[in-house]
Amino acid sequence: MKEFAYFPGCSLEKLAISYHTSTLETSKKLGVKLQELEDWNCCGSTTYFHIDELLAYTLTARNLAIAEKTGLDVVAPCSACFKNMFFTAAHMKEDPDLAEHINFALEEDGLNFSGNTKVRHLLEMFAQDVGPDEIRSKVTRPLEGVKVAPYYGCQILRPRKDHEEVENPRYFEDLLSAIGATPIEYALKMRCCGGSLIISSRIAALSMVRNLLQCAVDQGADMIATACPMCQVNLECYQQSVNQEFGTQFAVPILYFTQLMGLALGIPKKKLGIGKELVSASPVLAAL
Repeated sequence: MKEFAYFPGCSLEKLAISYHTSTLETSKKLGVKLQELEDWNCCGSTTYFHIDELLAYTLTARNLAIAEKTGLDVVAPCSACFKNMFFTAAHMKEDPDLAEHINFALEEDGLNFSGNTKVRHLLEMFAQDVGPDEIRSKVTRPLEGVKVAPYYGCQILRPRKDHEEVENPRYFEDLLSAIGATPIEYALKMRCCGGSLIISSRIAALSMVRNLLQCAVDQGADMIATACPMCQVNLECYQQSVNQEFGTQFAVPILYFTQLMGLALGIPKKKLGIGKELVSASPVLAAL
């Protein structure tokens, strides 16, 4: 059994609870044990790093230090959490002075981060550590005929790793193919959804969401699969606002990739949180 430390992050406790439950159910079905970090804290999201960079790094390093005590690599489902943890670990390795300042602060909590823990995004873990072949072998209800647009978003590939294809990644598509779905090719799969810009510049953010939805629909997508709570919120919760602002008629279901994987693995919809979405996926999934 593969085992990882698991950092759910703040969003998965409430707004993205379907992502959390479907992650746990799908992992269990695939023989992956996720050990949730004890006493984890918020990663600081995007904003804190613009307010106090050192304290933001320290906040994130605390989670890394807790993970390091387990002796396991840490997995984060949220793209922002993943990015913050990855860059904190990388910068502490590259900057001894930064690491010294952070570890001095962590001493107050009896913690220290030496940099031995690797940070993985949940999507990467399924694609690389479990792998499409293993997933395909456990599929009992393939999503045949369902055309899915895989939305990476702008943060998963921001930490550039050795030998990783960052211009046109394929591992999300490979996962969708493994569960029997048809991955749709579309140009904006790594374009930003607008993130928290929805607060400060609403029209600009809605325009970005409209472009993403239109691009996926134009290529024949039945739905969009996401791997980040913020992307999920922008693409789903603001569809009605996009329609009102631009006179469009979008009704595109947005599901977490773990929900689709779980469905193909035979996990009941209720356990995956399917049915709670604002734009119902039932018409697309009915044929299954």
